[in-house]
Amino acid sequence: MRAGQITVSTRNFQVVDVPTPDAGPGQVRIKVAAAGVCLSDVHFLEGILSPGYLDGDYVTLGHEVAGVVDQVGTGVTTSEVGDRVVVIAGERNEAQQITTMGFDYNGGWAEYVVTKADLVAQIPDSLPFEQAAIIPDAVSTPWAAISSTGKIQAGERVAVFGVGGLGIHAVQLLKIVGCKKIIAIDPRAAARENALARGAHFAFAPDDPAIQKHRGLSAAFDFAGVTPVRKQALSLLGEQGRLIIVGIANEPIVISNDMAFTYMRTQIMGHYGSEEHHVRELIEFAAEGKLDLSHSVTEVMPLENAVQALEKLANKVGNPIRIVLKP
Repeated sequence: MRAGQITVSTRNFQVVDVPTPDAGPGQVRIKVAAAGVCLSDVHFLEGILSPGYLDGDYVTLGHEVAGVVDQVGTGVTTSEVGDRVVVIAGERNEAQQITTMGFDYNGGWAEYVVTKADLVAQIPDSLPFEQAAIIPDAVSTPWAAISSTGKIQAGERVAVFGVGGLGIHAVQLLKIVGCKKIIAIDPRAAARENALARGAHFAFAPDDPAIQKHRGLSAAFDFAGVTPVRKQALSLLGEQGRLIIVGIANEPIVISNDMAFTYMRTQIMGHYGSEEHHVRELIEFAAEGKLDLSHSVTEVMPLENAVQALEKLANKVGNPIRIVLKP
């Protein structure tokens, strides 16, 4: 089968021929219908991110995957051939370390992917594969950051810094939660317009002085992964305000004034990924019509064009939310 594989030691990426895997005991094999392209994949190629627990020097990328179960291993009773599913993007290994598909073990930029049967979630016929594929990570990461790490409640006032692939879904999810004020902050005019269309009450460029009129926020999310965002976000928080950092800058986190930080009882929280229940909750939101992902897939490209997809995302060509690959 064809698979988009990276050589970790050289960061060389190619779509190559690899053996088609079979489902082992407790596993299912999925014929991939759609796989999302994430900025984390770009960071992997750039060397900003590295796998922590990969066995070997090669891995197939792709941690946002949807498709159809086409082979069931022995002992599996929760899945059947023909099930429409998404794949939960992470698990704990035997040492209870968190591992991520497409980094620590083979992902779904391929014609087929094998995973544990308990790491798939069924999706309704009404949810297209292209939209379902991006739920693990692009939607589930902001949902976990909002609901579990940030513990955002209805009526709170929240800012979202960076309304691209993850942040734009945070805006939609904060609206579902019932936030009183949702502020989107992004240097790109098109991104700000999209945020307003998806539920933000206000949208500003980072250098817009009008942002200061909205100080006293309950929480702020950094999806941009840019160091100046953290300083600006902290300045906007009210008493016991929370800064939830999701974007990766790979730089120190600096608190410019410890007196103000302690007096206001400000909190800084890091967030990574999501858990199985977050993905299942989002599938339910989509099935109920609460969550609309029809605007989230910017472009669908063949797997063979994965290099071009990575370049488009890295350079923000066409202001992409998510580019999806189809084997």
